[in-house]
Amino acid sequence: MKKTIFALAFLTTLMVSAQSTWKSDGAHSKVGFSITHLMISEVEGSFGEFDITASASDEFENADFSVDIKTTSIDTDNGRRDDHLRSGDFFDAEKFPSITFKTTGYEKTGDKTFKLTGDLTMHGVTKPVTLEGKVNGIITDQRSQKLKAGLKLTGTVDRLAFGVGGDTPTLGDEVELTINLEMAQQ
Repeated sequence: MKKTIFALAFLTTLMVSAQSTWKSDGAHSKVGFSITHLMISEVEGSFGEFDITASASDEFENADFSVDIKTTSIDTDNGRRDDHLRSGDFFDAEKFPSITFKTTGYEKTGDKTFKLTGDLTMHGVTKPVTLEGKVNGIITDQRSQKLKAGLKLTGTVDRLAFGVGGDTPTLGDEVELTINLEMAQQ
């Protein structure tokens, strides 16, 4: 019995130690979104300031993500619109400076695909969301000799559930998220 308990403890230690920290490379990553405007077109934008870390294996399995996006960094290629989105009518960036996501579950769905569930906090409201993930590839960086992973996360968020923008008839309720990541193992 003691040998079995020791073996289980040893295997658990190996599994935990197989996880390492990964950080997003801001120069090669993008947090983007799109929303329907006037029910006929899509308006796209992105956030320029974000910090994304993950704890994952060398194969990027069992990933546990932590995301922090600065709402003041919104960019839709239109300064007047960006100012309006930062205002109390939408993100209220002064009062709610960050959008955060924290993984609560990971499910491998294919050879290079996975599903993340987690808590998204935006505009002071926390709700569960699901993101689809894909590992585009993992390589050893020639300069640093550390592993780098390319990933894509996608999902849909109901902005009204988070109190963003109110019942604005010119905008769709659903916001499509696309996060392209290059992450470096630390």
